[in-house]
Amino acid sequence: MAKKMKATCKSHPDIAFIKYWGKADPKTRIPQNNSISMGLSNLYSVCTIEFGPSFNQDTIEFLNEKIVKEEELQRIIMVLDRVRKLAKTNLRAKVVTKNSFPKGAGIASSGSGLSAVTMAACWALRLKLSRIELSKLARLASGTACRRIIDGFVEWHKGTNSNNSYSVQLFPPDYWQIADIVVIVAETMKKVRSTKGHSLADTSPFQKVRLKNIPAKIKAIKVAMKKKDFTVFGQILESEALNFHTIALTSQPPILYWEGTTMEIMKRVQEWRDQGLESYFTIDAGPTVHIICQPKDVQRLKKRLKTISGIQRLSVNYPSIGARVINQHLF
Repeated sequence: MAKKMKATCKSHPDIAFIKYWGKADPKTRIPQNNSISMGLSNLYSVCTIEFGPSFNQDTIEFLNEKIVKEEELQRIIMVLDRVRKLAKTNLRAKVVTKNSFPKGAGIASSGSGLSAVTMAACWALRLKLSRIELSKLARLASGTACRRIIDGFVEWHKGTNSNNSYSVQLFPPDYWQIADIVVIVAETMKKVRSTKGHSLADTSPFQKVRLKNIPAKIKAIKVAMKKKDFTVFGQILESEALNFHTIALTSQPPILYWEGTTMEIMKRVQEWRDQGLESYFTIDAGPTVHIICQPKDVQRLKKRLKTISGIQRLSVNYPSIGARVINQHLF
């Protein structure tokens, strides 16, 4: 009996310390600037894909999702089509996927979800691609997905074309044990998706200035990471988060991703730091706040966060591995 053409992949979202915002080429998702991120160990996406002659068409199921937009289905089908082309097959597939966290809330769900889809499809069709090749392929589905193929602390080199825009590892997951307390303040889908936000970046009068300053900022944060200088590292990432949201706020039309609770947490983190409890916030394209801290301070911060109303849930994360094939199938 022929072996089933089936595979399951688990991938983790990430938090970007240096964000990318704005695309040099929207079609191939080549960014206007490099970015630096860290995978999040306790949040994940899982995807199982099976190809076979018994499937007349592609079917896609999102577990635990009440609303699935047509755009999401089409992005997955486009991944399947790219992988089919590489494998030289027309076989249809069954896809089942799930997330352990809410989509569209600023936790890079497209990155983990579509990197898992990309890797699962390749393994199911027995395409043995290198990590760099997988990173390039995942980028075509979601820019962030190209970072999630790689373990630990990652830099996405923007490149100049589809062949040289991919992610590489800066440091393995166990290089530096810092924590990200992911503070979810809203579990509903954000109104302005990241794809739309990217398209508006150049309408901000500050985007050119931001892009000019990114290379020096990346150089500085890489030095801080190499030295494990938490204070300098934190100062850079918090400043970068505010810089990024300035672009969103001054786009035409403006994009406001924050909720009232988002603002409250940002202010509290700065107050606590002034009182000697060192941590820094960063926020991607959504209302979720990521509090970056040292492991010794996690419990103290969790206790203080419990005093803030409007928080839906917390997730404590450490540097994670990248996308991996696993044996526990969803069907």
